[in-house]
Amino acid sequence: MLEVRRYQPSDANAWDAAVARSRNGNFLHRRAYMDYHADRFTDCSLVVERGGEMVAVFPANIREHVVTSHGGLTYAGLIATHELRAESTLAVFERMAGHYRQAGAQRLIYKPVPHVFHAYPSEEDLYALQRMGARLKRRDISSVALLRDGAGFSDTRRRAIRKAKSAGVQIQRGDDLTAFHALLSEVLRGHGAAPTHSAAELSLLQSRFPGQIVLHEARMDGALLAGVLVYDFGQTVHAQYIAASAEGKRVDALSLLLGELVDAVYADRTYFSFGISTEQEGRVLNSGLVAQKESFGARGVVHDFYEWTL
Repeated sequence: MLEVRRYQPSDANAWDAAVARSRNGNFLHRRAYMDYHADRFTDCSLVVERGGEMVAVFPANIREHVVTSHGGLTYAGLIATHELRAESTLAVFERMAGHYRQAGAQRLIYKPVPHVFHAYPSEEDLYALQRMGARLKRRDISSVALLRDGAGFSDTRRRAIRKAKSAGVQIQRGDDLTAFHALLSEVLRGHGAAPTHSAAELSLLQSRFPGQIVLHEARMDGALLAGVLVYDFGQTVHAQYIAASAEGKRVDALSLLLGELVDAVYADRTYFSFGISTEQEGRVLNSGLVAQKESFGARGVVHDFYEWTL
């Protein structure tokens, strides 16, 4: 018999254990990552148990009668272990709907984990959403490179990499998140934006996940020209933040840095994710940005948002 109940802080260890053995979860869904900004969200996460064992978790928050899975995460949805299968997933969704209706929620915004971040096939939730009458509300497009026998770099990108090498750009593992965050902030300011995380938050998260949140830098004569903050999920690695200075752009330092990450540092993995290139809730495609990612051999993977009227 499946039981769906609200998450309690005392469940943290069991929650993390369920995420660790799940088919579609990663460190974004562990409580140490989720709870760094707990003060910004009203948590209404759920746990799914069978015989006292946690077989799935549902990261979620609630605001003005709308549940989101989860407002502080790029994607979440039902994080399921091997024990949860197609028929039992349907039962979980029915119980979730009942739980949230009783809590006064009217709608649920569901952001499933894209398949390239799955450790094992795990799309029973998409079937359940269709059965429950949910509708696709938004779709962003991300660019992901297949690292084994992929499309490869474009000729233009290979020339840019050779240019950076000739200029003397050096690639290294970085440990100065403050300098990288300053560069990132400067770049985003030019686009009227700001990093999602503060420098202090990035440092905190890296201290909690030191082997999985990794900074890679391109420098010349000691000066930081470009940086990529990688979230290492195992078979898939994701470029969480990418930035290059004006001088870095001039010598194509970012081309060399990303080229090294794709072609050497993470070449033994399955996917390299460059992130989304859409704006205004998916309605606008940033053509220049997506073309840059595609020049490294990346191609499209969607990030979906479903709206479920409870």
